[in-house]
Amino acid sequence: MNFTDVRYETQQGTALTGTAGGQPEGAVAWITINRPEVRNAFRARTVDELIAAFRAAWADPEVGAVVLTGAGDKAFCSGGDQKERGAGGYGAGAGGIGLDMHGLHGVIRNIPKPVIAMVNGYAIGGGHVLHVLCDLSIAADTALFGQTGPRVGSVDPGFGTAYLARIVGEKKAREIWYLCRQYTATDALAMGLVNRVVPAGELRAETERWCAELLEKSPTALRLAKFSFNADTAHIDGITEMGYSALELYYQTAEAMEGRNAFVERRKPAFRKAGRGKT
Repeated sequence: MNFTDVRYETQQGTALTGTAGGQPEGAVAWITINRPEVRNAFRARTVDELIAAFRAAWADPEVGAVVLTGAGDKAFCSGGDQKERGAGGYGAGAGGIGLDMHGLHGVIRNIPKPVIAMVNGYAIGGGHVLHVLCDLSIAADTALFGQTGPRVGSVDPGFGTAYLARIVGEKKAREIWYLCRQYTATDALAMGLVNRVVPAGELRAETERWCAELLEKSPTALRLAKFSFNADTAHIDGITEMGYSALELYYQTAEAMEGRNAFVERRKPAFRKAGRGKT
């Protein structure tokens, strides 16, 4: 695939920070969402390219770890590009909502190699879900985290909700989703949402050090450990299939479009006046 929305690069372990005494074997795949002009929001093509990039890393026997990040210093990923979203979802891409999010989430979970989210800025909405699904998250002290779904007439009806509760607990996960607040990197570290917070200028070097440590470990043992962790939450996969089918129908409602339109028009949404949300 010819990438336009994503950059895919590999870096040999010998070039990583902190390897002077080790010289680890293998390489690291760096997958960068390259849409900084929209805070690295994704559209259908972006999602398809991300899946292709992860599959390239999966197929490369030299790659022992994968890093997912966003271009620039403002955002990791701000979720779905609302300007690309219509009444039927995000266009004619794979999946019922026009985005193959289930496929992307699946490849992040199932690639038999550790995936690190290098969170360099906003990790919001669907972008927040991506970092949650990565095996490890390293954040700049300038990063911000949060969900936006109920504010823009959307939701992640699978791993983005159920798996988040496994990480931060039910009460906190419901707070994150119901209230759509934003949290600092310090907040995220306190709730166990990220593994490490460092000054923004040290983010790349710190991520490289973690990658160097991973490359020193047995790839088979890491693969088995990842699959063992995943087995505990594998049942969420079926819920996701059903949930995205429901989301496809929801996107066709006046209520969902009101959330999208209000976001684009920079105004407060009037969900109940749109004809839904009544009890």
